Amino acid sequence: MNRHQNREKAMTCVYQYLIYPRDEKSLIEDNYKPEEISEDQYIRDAIHQAIDHKDRYVGYIDNVLDDWKFERLGAVEQALLLLGCAEFDLKQVEMAVIIDEYVRLAKTYCDGDSYKLINGVLDRI
Repeated sequence: MNRHQNREKAMTCVYQYLIYPRDEKSLIEDNYKPEEISEDQYIRDAIHQAIDHKDRYVGYIDNVLDDWKFERLGAVEQALLLLGCAEFDLKQVEMAVIIDEYVRLAKTYCDGDSYKLINGVLDRI
């Protein structure tokens, strides 16, 4: 499984957490096959980081949203932004690559112009 596919599954994990909070281990086990779980420690770290530091990331996101708040965004957009912030914190992948990946996912999973919001917010954080 490539990194993009891993990010897609990570987005699903964080999305599920936002809808129905539960422990990260069970989220990962429900979304990844056992052999996939051990493949990419970086993505597992990003999932944990996104969930464990959610409140801090929401503060960052709220600071750059103009006349809007994080809680008003759709759950998929929230998941993408939280994972983007988590990857920024991990400092293992260039910011431009992270932004591009989450814009790509937004184009696939979000409504209309949501990818522009994802791009703008992650670019300003």
